[in-house]
Amino acid sequence: MPLKIAMIGAGSVGFTRGLLRDILSVPELSDTEFAFHDLSEHNMDMVTQLCRRDIAANGLAATVKATTERRTALAGADYVLCMVRQGGLEAFQTDIDIPLKYGVDQCVGDTLCAGGLMYAQRTIAALLDFCKDIKEVSKPGALLLNYSNPMAMNIWACNLYGGVPTIGLCHGVQGAHHQITRATEQWAKASGLLAEGEKLHRKDVDVVFAGINHQTWCIKAQWRGIDLIPQMHAMLSAVEDFQKGEKVRLDVLKRFGYYSTESNGHLSEYLPWYRKRTGEIMNWIDFGSWINGETGGYLRVCTEGRNWFEKDFPNWMAQEAPKFTPEARSEEHGSYIIEALETGRVYRGHFNVVNQGHITNLPDGCIIEIPGYVDKTGINMPVIGDLPLACAATCSASVRVQQMGMEAAVHGDVLLLKQAMLHDPLVGAVCNPEEVWQMTDELLVAQAEWLPQYASEIGAAARRLDEAVANGTRVKTLETEGAARQHTATVEKMEARAEESRANAQAADKGKMTVTADAAAA
Repeated sequence: MPLKIAMIGAGSVGFTRGLLRDILSVPELSDTEFAFHDLSEHNMDMVTQLCRRDIAANGLAATVKATTERRTALAGADYVLCMVRQGGLEAFQTDIDIPLKYGVDQCVGDTLCAGGLMYAQRTIAALLDFCKDIKEVSKPGALLLNYSNPMAMNIWACNLYGGVPTIGLCHGVQGAHHQITRATEQWAKASGLLAEGEKLHRKDVDVVFAGINHQTWCIKAQWRGIDLIPQMHAMLSAVEDFQKGEKVRLDVLKRFGYYSTESNGHLSEYLPWYRKRTGEIMNWIDFGSWINGETGGYLRVCTEGRNWFEKDFPNWMAQEAPKFTPEARSEEHGSYIIEALETGRVYRGHFNVVNQGHITNLPDGCIIEIPGYVDKTGINMPVIGDLPLACAATCSASVRVQQMGMEAAVHGDVLLLKQAMLHDPLVGAVCNPEEVWQMTDELLVAQAEWLPQYASEIGAAARRLDEAVANGTRVKTLETEGAARQHTATVEKMEARAEESRANAQAADKGKMTVTADAAAA
């Protein structure tokens, strides 16, 4: 019998089409039955048409069935891949714009900080419904592979409260590994250890990353037996475009001694030091790519990508279908995990799992990201031991915010959500307690339609906001577009660079997308 793989949030063109290609690049999986589910029948239909065209062009026996009925998609599934964005771009807009009025200037807003905490409130409510259905109608022991952010809070809720074995998958480690490999190659050539024409592949540089998602630290790196950690700062600082685009990461590396997986923009909003003063933000970012720190940059490129896909879809269908070959396979972990479990071929990657003594100076039960090995026996995670203390301290602060945010989402607990906001590193650096309380109420009211667990609390939040206005006690907010906001390009503007726009629309990892040519600082 062929495998059945359910894809929840299948209207995501970048993830869905790419993961399907990756899975079908494995000969033993070429007859897989895919079940697509999305709340947006329109979005899902476009992706389904593309995927069926791709399968037919490659002459494979795989099938795609699409449905807006989630239990139908999940029925009999061996694996479930989740890539939902609960609330879509409409909710995401409020994650960025409302905190900005209180001085919280986010680049991404999907993992921690005010935006990440609200994203968790929306997503966890949906994920727990998914888990209920998986337990009831999917194959016994069906594995949930989650790509949706906020990764740690989502995985924590699914494993603790959903009762479904869930692994979180992210491409941050691969991105940092490529950077370290590039820096190693440049350093080795300058040191006479590598010929000018030689190239290094990331497999040539052995690494271990450990921490929590988006705060995972390179604690071991070796090339030809040389320990690269002591010279990591010198090597990475010597790469010209890193000097411009990775100022936060290089500064943290200088002070901690260890390199973080996440981009400049990501890392800057998880820490209390780099985005708390509007006048200093531009010291730490640049506009070479949105992910270097642009205010609301991820929201912008996601909006542009979706708008372009809507407009350009007929051209996508007219293009020659991609070939499903090993060379075209991406570095996303999902297909390799399924391949290893089904065929026994060993795969090593970095996965988000429940800490059970793997990192000894982070709490058991929290979600950590560490290297693991997969084969027919399952997903096997080694013990890492202690993180370096500065790395552990930063992760520990975030873990407790994640825990409060996760518990608030599960129980619809407004006070706990506000306490999570209060303890968030960047929110706490920018806002006083009353600002946090008001901002959270405003976010709850704005996102009410996606927060079923808060249904009995939304009215009270709205009344508190109204009473503050009536009493003259409402906290004053800012009229600002942020320190580094760029304009979202219109479809007409994007037509002038159609190939770049198409690449953005189909990319799962939008961190590789450069800033649009017509964007100007607001």
